[in-house]
Amino acid sequence: MLLRNVMGASTYQYHTEQTIKTLRATAGGATPFQISEPQKLHAFAKRLGISAAGTDNDIALRLCDYVEAEFNKKYDEPSAIVESLAPPDRKELWKKLGIFPGGIYGEMLFSTSSCLTNVDGYYVSLALKAMRLGIAMAYQSQIVNEFCQDIIFGLPRPHTVRVDLGVLDPDYVNALVNGHEPFLGFAMVQLARTPEWQEKAKAVGAKGLRVIANIETGQEMIQRWAVDDAFYGFTGNWIMQEAVLGTGSVDLFACDMNCSMPIDPKYAEKYKFKLVPVSQLVAFEGVNERIDYEPEKAEEQAAALLNLAIGNFKERRTTVEPVTGLPMKEAVAGFSTESILEALGGTLDPLLNVIKDGTIRGVVGLVSCTSLRDSGQDAHSVAVAKELIKRDLLVLSMGCGNGAMQVAGLCAPEAKGLAGNGLKAVCEKLGVPPVLSYGTCTDTGRVADLIGAVSAALGGVPVPDLPVAACAPEYMEQKATIDAIFALAFGLHTYVNPIPTVTGGPNLVQLLTKDLKGITGGVLDVEKDAVKAADNILAHIEANRKKLGI
Repeated sequence: MLLRNVMGASTYQYHTEQTIKTLRATAGGATPFQISEPQKLHAFAKRLGISAAGTDNDIALRLCDYVEAEFNKKYDEPSAIVESLAPPDRKELWKKLGIFPGGIYGEMLFSTSSCLTNVDGYYVSLALKAMRLGIAMAYQSQIVNEFCQDIIFGLPRPHTVRVDLGVLDPDYVNALVNGHEPFLGFAMVQLARTPEWQEKAKAVGAKGLRVIANIETGQEMIQRWAVDDAFYGFTGNWIMQEAVLGTGSVDLFACDMNCSMPIDPKYAEKYKFKLVPVSQLVAFEGVNERIDYEPEKAEEQAAALLNLAIGNFKERRTTVEPVTGLPMKEAVAGFSTESILEALGGTLDPLLNVIKDGTIRGVVGLVSCTSLRDSGQDAHSVAVAKELIKRDLLVLSMGCGNGAMQVAGLCAPEAKGLAGNGLKAVCEKLGVPPVLSYGTCTDTGRVADLIGAVSAALGGVPVPDLPVAACAPEYMEQKATIDAIFALAFGLHTYVNPIPTVTGGPNLVQLLTKDLKGITGGVLDVEKDAVKAADNILAHIEANRKKLGI
């Protein structure tokens, strides 16, 4: 279990490394990007105790230096990032339990070394090390990553996006970006929005050039940038990629870190598109053409990718019979802590008031993958989300599960009709859906930061006592396991499905599902039935409401 968590943490941290490299190069004027959210830069630097002297670029470079030094601290050198960002009650507890972390790289070394044969053979010790690693990951890898992406590419703010397979029109050159890192995707959109590149596409017989968002790379993009005729929309989550590729409408599939499948070369051969790894991590058997992302070459690399897409159009359009008439709908994307505050007039009070008076019973962070292990794609995630909103529980959705919510229509204002009367009334008043599109799996840290803000706004209510819960109805990969372990360390009621592969260790099961509640305040709930799972989450929230006297 701990080794799976090391894999998840290291993958999150790899993304963060690329983000810091991009911010550093951007501050040096070496990328096609710019610091688009100076206010976020200043606010984040202030929280970390970094000097605000000089230009925005000066502050950004100091931020890069600071976080890189923090990442490289030894495991026994306490993390100043966690000290600056985590809620006081959590920090006190983590220090008492000996799980307040050092630098993320030191923590991965500490955890991995513990897993050698005949080293740490005590399940409690290994579980505590997993939680310690999860804390380091959430505050160093996830929060630093997403906040720095905000600084470069913009804060997520609510706007309407097109979703589902119908965003693919075979008569356009369709360049698809896939994975978890949005850097080349944003660079491609910037080029595709120019008349020059649209004319290049029309010169080969296409109606135009479109960049299409997929998976978590796509979520990063649609949360921040509005769609138009060049950046057209979002297809769906990772299991949809075979259907996406099988439409016969794809000219380029650019694959960064995470969520591209080993079978993709077979699809490229059959459906005549260019399959190009754009990360050093990604490789396919039989695919030798690659463009490994370098921030300083982002515009040049984006141009090379778009040229490959345009050069592919004629063969694909004349040899592949496309599937058309596929569904397309609209969803509202772009919720973040800042945009929620903006919608509420700059303070959490309106949200807290409707929770206190019972109009909304509580808030659930749905951080999910998608899996075919127990049910059809996204079927269980959608069923659980519908049960939650029916019980007047506001849902913040992240990860591949967010794509599920969008495609299922739950991130559209019309979905308020599926909500309970209280949540429906709030949706009508604010003009928002009952499921708020909150980003990717990497935004787990962002939602923890929001929960910390709620705790502070309520006068320092301990996190385990808040009317909140975490929910992963279809977790699948190692990044999901480290998210869940962090949620347990953070003190949350954490629902997961399918049942984790730890049932051979009955003492560990007892620790995670029962005993942990008296240690961190968190508890793991495993329940295959969507109605019972939602009932359990609501029961936890109602118990906390009673404890708080609301």
